[in-house]
Amino acid sequence: MKKTLYDLTKDEWNTLFPIELVDHNPNWKSLYQDEKERILNTVGSEKILRIEHFGSSSIPSIKSKPYIDLMIEIPKELLFNEDLINQFTQLGYSHFVVPARENIEAYSSFGKGYNLEGANEQIFHIHMCPKDNIMWQQIDFRDYLNANPERAKAYENLKIELAAKYKNDRGSYVLGKTDFVNETLEIIKQHDLS
Repeated sequence: MKKTLYDLTKDEWNTLFPIELVDHNPNWKSLYQDEKERILNTVGSEKILRIEHFGSSSIPSIKSKPYIDLMIEIPKELLFNEDLINQFTQLGYSHFVVPARENIEAYSSFGKGYNLEGANEQIFHIHMCPKDNIMWQQIDFRDYLNANPERAKAYENLKIELAAKYKNDRGSYVLGKTDFVNETLEIIKQHDLS
């Protein structure tokens, strides 16, 4: 029987989809726009309140994994709604529940483009949650790095270092960025208070 994303072990994920950073691709913006339109045309703006491009592919001055990350705001009552999840499945996405941890409430995540046969496809990640989920701070992080090239360069250098160290360990790669992200969010908060 053919394997699906749900069948992969952590080691298989890490081997099949290693951390690889590439130079910014100006086409990422239009790939995001096209996907945003596909989603809105299929799901509708009654369920989807806002869609943002975030993650490193939304920061033109730095290297990134060649993935398009989308943050989607939905009404709280639609979190984990089966009909909504099915609409994304029809668009080719696989659904995952991101469990609650520390100060982050559980939310939906979707992935598309992870080809298990090795063909190169555009990968899309969706993080879907209500606006009060702390994940929305990622938009502030994006905006701050886009407005502060030195901080963006420091983030890129950290990512390059982590990618070399954790090429086949996605979890450690992500965890390695946590302190930098939190420090940046604290800088933003202090700036907003002053």
